[in-house]
Amino acid sequence: MRLSFHGADRDVTGSCHLVECAGRRLLIDCGLFQGSRELDEDNAAPFGFVADSIDYVLLTHAHLDHCGRLPLLAKRGFRGEIITTSASRELARLVMLDAAHLQEDDARDRARKAARRGTANGKPLYSVTDALRCLDYFGRTAAYGEPIALTSGLRATFIDAGHILGSASIFLELEEAGQRRSILFSGDLGNPGHPLLRGPTTPPRADAVVMETTYGDRLHKSLNDSVEELYAAVADTFQRGGNVIIPTFALERAQELLYFLRAGIEQSRLLNATQVYLDSPMAVSATEIFERHPECYDDKTAAMFRDGHDPFHLAGLHFVRDRADSIALNAIRGGAIIMAGSGMATGGRVRHHLKHNLWRPECSVVFVGYAADGTPARRIIDGARHVRILDEDIPVRARIHTIGGFSAHADQEALLTWHKATQAGRTFLVHGEQGSMQQFAAQLAGTRVEMPALNEAFDL
Repeated sequence: MRLSFHGADRDVTGSCHLVECAGRRLLIDCGLFQGSRELDEDNAAPFGFVADSIDYVLLTHAHLDHCGRLPLLAKRGFRGEIITTSASRELARLVMLDAAHLQEDDARDRARKAARRGTANGKPLYSVTDALRCLDYFGRTAAYGEPIALTSGLRATFIDAGHILGSASIFLELEEAGQRRSILFSGDLGNPGHPLLRGPTTPPRADAVVMETTYGDRLHKSLNDSVEELYAAVADTFQRGGNVIIPTFALERAQELLYFLRAGIEQSRLLNATQVYLDSPMAVSATEIFERHPECYDDKTAAMFRDGHDPFHLAGLHFVRDRADSIALNAIRGGAIIMAGSGMATGGRVRHHLKHNLWRPECSVVFVGYAADGTPARRIIDGARHVRILDEDIPVRARIHTIGGFSAHADQEALLTWHKATQAGRTFLVHGEQGSMQQFAAQLAGTRVEMPALNEAFDL
């Protein structure tokens, strides 16, 4: 029995872990490295294992940093089975196809620039065809709490992680040469007490746990305080005559914000005439997928759907799919909330909205999610006076709000509570910056802590 680490090791993106047992090899996730341009080389580099040697991929959830290299895995020879929940399967299709389109668009842009310079240009990491081919390898669908026999000596159980729609922690029961071990992969754990989704399920006991530490070094602001701060930022910006730009992740964060904006209007905290533009084809499609999976919701949200009350609908909501309609938003000088991807401002339509609004002192930019080192979002949050966006240096004059309580990740307290329930004798910390990991490790007792480096392997 062997465990090795091939992504999100002393870093936050690119989750990919390999388990070898009973003559089989299985991956937990195969995510894309995200952040600065330098990570393009990391994504294109060898996996650290041979793709066609993998028998199974167990996907914890559909965020790009967990599923984004699956098309590349298939392109390089994977022919095994991908297993995930029903909601994650739908969302992963959406996310991977979107990523493939962006890869192809970036490759075309590079080709045009290279042609002008007379230099060579690179090909996309993978194509839309590669992403579609990858979908052929999605096999059985996992249901929360129901064990799946992979092969003799290997059994997997998906449990609700409460992070995004369909997200799961994965409990593996291993047997080889008369030895039995259990290992639990946290995936990304949700923030308890948020609306829409249930909180993370109390985990089973395990011999070892592979644990995310995204916010292992801090506590979140309370959700109620965060909602109040959002309402205040919107009201203040509208009073100044500007727009509110919210770089947002298409999965979960966009839907949660729609939920609170609707509630704010119904409670007269926001004006009835508030105009909200969800400028993200992927977020629009994801919202439609959210409406098809009531099995993932908490009791209150499920009841709203049963009563015919869509928690994501408000009178002033505009779904923006077409590029021309997105461009037209640049003419709006004030009174609009524009939500667009990507959440870290590394790509997507939000870059155009930042270009047209970030330099305007009457506007506001509201960050409601994690921003990795090296991303434009992180540079703005850290106080940069100018940011390079779409090949232009844009001065930062808008008011910047960072509202941490909306995070879909558990904070230190919630992570410690979840970890304690596992009673694991060995803990592998992943999916966090080194400082966060170290502070979280200092809070753990009664467990042997490892912080794996990229491609490092351990015997179980």
